[in-house]
Amino acid sequence: MRYIAWILRVLLFLVLFLFALKNYEVVPLKFYFDFEWRAPLVLLLLIFFAGGMALGVLACLPRLFRQRRELSAALAAAKKRPVVPVLPQAPADAVALPESVASGI
Repeated sequence: MRYIAWILRVLLFLVLFLFALKNYEVVPLKFYFDFEWRAPLVLLLLIFFAGGMALGVLACLPRLFRQRRELSAALAAAKKRPVVPVLPQAPADAVALPESVASGI
């Protein structure tokens, strides 16, 4: 399994590297007020991809912190509760085995 993961990583790296080589031409990125920034296309794609990932992580942080807070509260409540052992009981409609079968004879 470890070898398959490394093969997939190498293939992904090669695909992204070849993508970067094919998209290295300089393109203009136009902003308001006639401001223009010229950079390689692959660099612009990388910047916007990383920015999107960062925004996605930031959007998940409130839920993550709320879940961690709820989990710690639940664990604290579980530590305060006494542990009561539960013994297995036979169902109410169970039929008792004859003594010869129960003893294995």
